[in-house]
Amino acid sequence: MLKPPKLATQTMLLQLAVIVMLAGSGFLLVGALLRAEVERQLQDRALGIAESVAARPGLGDALRTARPDSDGAIQRDAEGVRQATGALFVVVFDRRGVRYSHPNPDAVGERVSTDPSGALNGKQVSSIERGTLGLSARGKVPVHDSRGDVVGGVSVGIDAGEVGNRLDHLLPATGLFTGLALVVGAVSAALLARRLRRRTLALEPADLADLLREHVAVLEGIGEGVVAVDAGGRITVCNAEAARILGGTPRHAADLPAEARALLTDGAAVVGALRVVGDRVVRVTRRPVRRGGHDLGTVLTMRDRTDLDGLSRELEATRALTDALRAQAHEYTNRLHTLTGMLHLGHTDDARAYLTELAGESMGGGLVSDTYLDGLLTAKAAVASEAGVTLRPGEDSWMPGRLIAPLDVVTVVGNLVDNAIRAAAAGFRRPAWVEVSLLAAGADLHVYVADSGGGLPVEHAERVFRPGFTTSGDTSRPHGLGLSLARQTARRHGGDVTLRDAGGGHAGAVFVAVLPGVLDPEPGLAWQGSE
Repeated sequence: MLKPPKLATQTMLLQLAVIVMLAGSGFLLVGALLRAEVERQLQDRALGIAESVAARPGLGDALRTARPDSDGAIQRDAEGVRQATGALFVVVFDRRGVRYSHPNPDAVGERVSTDPSGALNGKQVSSIERGTLGLSARGKVPVHDSRGDVVGGVSVGIDAGEVGNRLDHLLPATGLFTGLALVVGAVSAALLARRLRRRTLALEPADLADLLREHVAVLEGIGEGVVAVDAGGRITVCNAEAARILGGTPRHAADLPAEARALLTDGAAVVGALRVVGDRVVRVTRRPVRRGGHDLGTVLTMRDRTDLDGLSRELEATRALTDALRAQAHEYTNRLHTLTGMLHLGHTDDARAYLTELAGESMGGGLVSDTYLDGLLTAKAAVASEAGVTLRPGEDSWMPGRLIAPLDVVTVVGNLVDNAIRAAAAGFRRPAWVEVSLLAAGADLHVYVADSGGGLPVEHAERVFRPGFTTSGDTSRPHGLGLSLARQTARRHGGDVTLRDAGGGHAGAVFVAVLPGVLDPEPGLAWQGSE
């Protein structure tokens, strides 16, 4: 079975067929128009000769009185005109249609071979007719006598072979033009087929259909969002997962969330970086696409890590408590040894007082009634102690209510405290400390976190909340997402996280978080102070 020609070849052959059909039709049409024009010109020429003969003085009176004569004056004059003009024949006839002149003298005195009624009725008639001398372009006009009566007519014929002669001169130029058009069309079709082959990478329609199906299957089957943006900012690919992450299907880069737009303006490649896009935490890979030195656009791949991040936050809280228990194990062992010694020596009252003090000890100092948050701060205090940092509550802390969104509050407070502990531990001031103030205002929670670190450089003050920004030199794990995630979480509740003071003088940086509606305050307990 013969293999069908390739798409590019089919396209070229189809174009050639169309070009040949159009060129051939055009050539035939031009030929027909030229023939009609030449025939009309010959008929007009025949009429002109006939009119000049019919206008000769005395011809009408001679027709009325003379008899047909092959050697007569009418025959001689008609033959002179025929020879001078190159006409096929010049025939003069009377009202009966009898010839008074003819190129063949024997035909004089006979009736004309074609209908003379038009001229005898006083009309001029032109046509292509066949007579005794063959096919000719004819013109017939009436002849009037001195009284104005129609007494006969003049019929002039021009050999129709002149039509072919004229066409032989005109059609070669037309054929040459048609041939050039065919050559140009064929070259254009070949170039177009070559371009089509190059643009489709020599793939056939079946291959393209298979490729499209595979493309859709891959884009929609993977668990990552894919967004492709061309050099002009137009989004050319956006699969369903990307649309879900972005909250809709954008048409242009300007329609993307601010965080995603920022990724597009970053000139360097980004591989596996955690970013906050909208209300989602995603792992992003950004790759510029270039070919032959030309910028073809950018491809973003995004894997949603929001659910995993929630689990990570719960794990972080659990790990913090575990670290606190581990850190406190040695301390409580010492306290148990102290208590055992008191009891062994019989100091019962001192042992009872010591137990009471241990039972009421917590980082919140009784000012934070929510056990979830109090436990987190106690755990963070133990972690801070291992780093040589003292975590202490602010003197104005007051939070009598219970958390109704504990996971989000832990995300904000935990990230702020972790950053503060690292800054204090890396700072030059000793003793190193971190101070946390929790203030309730009805259902709203205000968080103040200060540290003894070296503060933030002025040039970093505006960039500290950008996803991926970090001043840490530790490359063992991802950094730069905590503050961005804390701010995003706060804004989801209608609040915010801001840098109150960059520090650098007598203390380090001060961050403030406002979390509206995260508390379920106990009746009658509402903070009435002001910031």
